[in-house]
Amino acid sequence: MKALSGFKGLASRARVAWLLVAVILVAFLFYVIEEFGLSPVSLLEGGLLAMTPLALTAVGECINEKSGVVNIGLEGILLISSVTGVFGAELFGNGILGLMVGALTGAFIGFVFGVVSVYGRADQVVAGMGINIFALGFVQYLLMSIWGFPGIHLVQKRLMVRPIYTPIGQLSIVTIFAIIAAGLAHIFLYKTVLGFRIRATGESPEAVDVAGVRVDRVRILSSTLGGALCGLGGAFMPLAWFGAAVKEISAGRGFIALACVVFAGLEPLLALAAAFIFGFAEGFSFAVAVTPGVKEVIPFYFVNMIPYITTLMIVTIAIGRKRFPKASGVPYRRE
Repeated sequence: MKALSGFKGLASRARVAWLLVAVILVAFLFYVIEEFGLSPVSLLEGGLLAMTPLALTAVGECINEKSGVVNIGLEGILLISSVTGVFGAELFGNGILGLMVGALTGAFIGFVFGVVSVYGRADQVVAGMGINIFALGFVQYLLMSIWGFPGIHLVQKRLMVRPIYTPIGQLSIVTIFAIIAAGLAHIFLYKTVLGFRIRATGESPEAVDVAGVRVDRVRILSSTLGGALCGLGGAFMPLAWFGAAVKEISAGRGFIALACVVFAGLEPLLALAAAFIFGFAEGFSFAVAVTPGVKEVIPFYFVNMIPYITTLMIVTIAIGRKRFPKASGVPYRRE
């Protein structure tokens, strides 16, 4: 017992030490940024905006994969829900309702994916890629059929979800919700009976089935919930960030969210931290690209590579070091 207590104490001190190192590195980075003429506050605002869709998508996928269902069609859900979110905002005349329409779109796609994976026993990787490929054409069809233009549709200013002012700058209410959602997801997975059932379903669906819990319902529920969070992230981009629905608006963010999930090992709070890292990298690339004196020195296209280079580095470091559920991606066949 003493050895175990000593080990826990050592691990706790190590976490505190790493936290202090991280704080010092962030402080140094902000100092360097300010020396180069960039605004740390603006950079933080941009990083949090870029973090939001990644965090929502990654947290949703963590819940999804905890139950043993792997959905790599996040890119497609982001694309489709971004368009339906704008359409919903215009239909109801309210940006918040547009966000809800986007979330419902994601929930529906997640539900269909869950049904196909659970009852159809489809290959989940193939089904996820099918969502991504379908979205590429379907989004252009929606843009053309609804607004008569296949490339872009601008959102009216009155429908934009306005940010709120805080001591650290302007924050979107969706950003605040994304941060809270990560904490709630952690509590949900580790402090509730349903969360325990979700985790058990991913580890040993046979044992869950023997205990009288419907594996199919648990997996479809988690897939629907994960899709809803991803759909909210998709609707957030045009309604609270970019101000337009564009056919390539996701720009690989669905795959970056998957990188967050891999880095986090399916832990929602770590997924939030990873999303902030990637979001900060994207915000930094935006800031550098428009800063006089810097944009002339560093090529624009090289700056745009920063978020993707960061993704590759993080995944390379994290891959193989995280343990995933034993039944992950494996359809359950009830005997």
